Amino acid sequence: MSSTVSGKQMTPSGLDLDCINAIRFLAIDSIEKANSGHPGTPMGLAPLAWMLWSRHMRYDPAEPDWMDRDRFIMSGGHACMLQYASLHLAGYDLGIDDLKQFRQWESRTPGHPEMDVTPGVEINTGPLGQGVANGVGMAMAERMLAARFNRDGHEIVDHHVWVTGGEGDIMEGVTYEAISLAGRLKLGKLIFFFDQNEVTLEGPAPRELSEDVGGIFTACQWHVVTVEDVNDLDALDAAINEAKSETDRPSLVIIRSHIGYGSPLQDTFHAHGAPLGDDNVASTREVLGWDHPPFEVPESVLTNWREAASQRARSHSEWQTRWGAYEKAHPDLARELRRVIDGQLPSDWASAEMPSFKPGDSIATRAAGGKVINAFASVIPELAGGTADVAPSTKTDIEGSPDINSGDWLGRNIHFGVREHAMGAICNGLSAHGGVRPYCATFFSFLDYMREPVRLASLMELPVVFVYTHDSIALGEDGPTHQPVEHLAGLRAMPGLRTYRPADAQECIGAWREAIAHHGPSCIILTRQGVPIMDPCFSDVSKGASVIADGERATIIATGSEVALALSARDLLAKEGMDVRVVSMPCVEVFRDQPEDTQADLVPFDRPIIAVEAASPETWYEFADDVIGLGRFGASAPGGKVYAELGFTPEHVADRVRSLVEIMEGVV
Repeated sequence: MSSTVSGKQMTPSGLDLDCINAIRFLAIDSIEKANSGHPGTPMGLAPLAWMLWSRHMRYDPAEPDWMDRDRFIMSGGHACMLQYASLHLAGYDLGIDDLKQFRQWESRTPGHPEMDVTPGVEINTGPLGQGVANGVGMAMAERMLAARFNRDGHEIVDHHVWVTGGEGDIMEGVTYEAISLAGRLKLGKLIFFFDQNEVTLEGPAPRELSEDVGGIFTACQWHVVTVEDVNDLDALDAAINEAKSETDRPSLVIIRSHIGYGSPLQDTFHAHGAPLGDDNVASTREVLGWDHPPFEVPESVLTNWREAASQRARSHSEWQTRWGAYEKAHPDLARELRRVIDGQLPSDWASAEMPSFKPGDSIATRAAGGKVINAFASVIPELAGGTADVAPSTKTDIEGSPDINSGDWLGRNIHFGVREHAMGAICNGLSAHGGVRPYCATFFSFLDYMREPVRLASLMELPVVFVYTHDSIALGEDGPTHQPVEHLAGLRAMPGLRTYRPADAQECIGAWREAIAHHGPSCIILTRQGVPIMDPCFSDVSKGASVIADGERATIIATGSEVALALSARDLLAKEGMDVRVVSMPCVEVFRDQPEDTQADLVPFDRPIIAVEAASPETWYEFADDVIGLGRFGASAPGGKVYAELGFTPEHVADRVRSLVEIMEGVV
């Protein structure tokens, strides 16, 4: 069932109206000065922002990052001036000069929200729909931490996650993936405001969006309430209270608003993504009765805003009192909660007992990786994750832990379902919230379903671990739709991301160790098929590369399953008296960061170098004189046959090395 609320006060007046108009005109003025931006939504949704910041949200401008604050996310990040203006008016460390620098070089008010740039911004948004899924992740983190740390009489984790979005967010598939899971998990602390202004960038929204949005959310087990007019503050207040009181389901609040409210461009797409212009701004000032110069906020308005913020900040001081009692009653839990919120690993995490792998045996790196996850999970209790319905194949379950989607929030295995895009964005939300160290897994060929979350994790430097198995043409019979060839090159081109493709079980240990220690995201790329286990003394993932077998005439660089292939080619060449070095380079990005002398020790640049990887070759021209890679898609056949037909045999690698040596030594 859904409901519609209405109130007696259809139009804000007095100080309420002035406080709302202050948001509108700070947004207008900032966008006009920048000659760039999106004024329409801040003008339309200003009443909602005022209601949230003055009456409902738990926040403290003096300490924006206190752990039990409410989280506010603008999924439609293009409308960020709504948030920036509200943060300034509420007293966050964001001054008028910051607003005047909107969208300028190195400003604290970028064109879309960025965490760690603007105080009060919780996560980077902009690609539509991401913020909805991020909000699901944050609401999950709140429940997971509450289950782990709350005790009778000490509800130390108890906050809401608020998300705003418009028609564009609703149309993105990631939104539906996320709300489906949120409904199943009964995330009662998640409240999503759908700004139904019926306008998109191209024109009227009904020509692109005609479904019953409330009906869809109801079908996904959400509570739905509608506010017919965003300017009806009583109705808005009642709807928010109704959503907060619904604890068994997430809530959708549908809000009917007017984009570009009060301007000559109201209710048209012309108000969406460009400055209003001088004449329209002057008209809007007249219509809304705002006769103040640009960036000027009357003292009475600013005082009212700051008093309202002070009232909301009492939630922090009240929580601090409860925290003191919690620390006294449960000192060990309090220290542990501080640790996980601060993102610090347990002091003994690096000494976790690793699984034993016997050199000479063979094991798929996906299977080895699963054993390594469990070894680290035993000493890192905040490590939690799941898959897009492929856990039996990726081997990434934490053994002995309950499932989170069973209703037990003390679990650590998350069943995301076949929702790769939402899975990645939810993990970003889990990480940005704090207190949970997430990982997620699927087949490597499905990376492109979730590339945007990987990119955003890299931009935000979130320590999410993305695990991708079934990594190459060795997958065989499933064919080219499931055989990734171009993905490695794309990941390695992404700033801030580390991509590990371990050669064997020993390098799996090193890859996971480095990924956990890294202050940013990592991708771990693993095989379906078994690969030989090497002597652990040769594996050193910390430098990005290690010498597996030494030699003077040439160097073969390889990754993953192709390291064993390179070693076999080396054996063939050794029979001819040609000694060749084999270097495993599981992480190109880490190798690039090494000093030049370290790089040269591992890969001497004064001798022929050939790289071998069953993937697109672009990465390797940076280091190698020749590359054996793939310039085509794979094929459906047994894996060994596909390898052989596409040139990944010891004989072919040996031939290419021999030819390269002859050319570079001047024989030919």
